[in-house]
Amino acid sequence: MKEIISFDEPITKNDLFYLCYIIEKTARKIHQTNKYVVNTIGENELYRLICNASVLHCENPQKTVSDLIKDYNLVEGTFNISNVDKELCNKIPSETSIGKVYMRLITDTLQPEEDYIKGLIRVYNDSICETIDNYNCSAYYEPSYFIARAYFNGGF
Repeated sequence: MKEIISFDEPITKNDLFYLCYIIEKTARKIHQTNKYVVNTIGENELYRLICNASVLHCENPQKTVSDLIKDYNLVEGTFNISNVDKELCNKIPSETSIGKVYMRLITDTLQPEEDYIKGLIRVYNDSICETIDNYNCSAYYEPSYFIARAYFNGGF
C-alpha cells in the first residue's frame, strides 16, 4: 500500500471522511481505540493516506485495513466497541456513520491554523472520543453542532 503515488489534487471533506471511516474500521478490526490507530500511524503517514484517499477509496476496504495493520504494525487489543448494554443500544452504528460523526467534529472545530490532519489528531486525542465511542449513551447520535459545542465545553 505504501507505494501509491499521490496526485496533486486538493484534499476534500470526502477524503477526510474516508480516512475517518478507515480509522474506525481498522480500530474495530483490531479491538483498539481510534486514538491508538491514529497515534500509531503518525502524522506524516496520515498526510500520505489523506493525499491518496481518492485512490484508496477504490480499493476493497478490507484490504486497506489489512494493509494498515501490516504496514504500521498495529497490534490486537481488548477494546470491544460492541460491548454494550442491549437495553440501551440494540444496534451498533456502522463504521460509515461514526466516520461521518468524526469528520463533522473535525471540520466543525477546525482551528484557523489547522489542516484536516492536525484537526484529526487533535480530535482523536481528546477525551470526548470516549463518550462518542460509548454506545450506551447517545452522544454519537446527537446533531453535529451539539457534539461540537460539547467538544468546546469539555464534554457532554
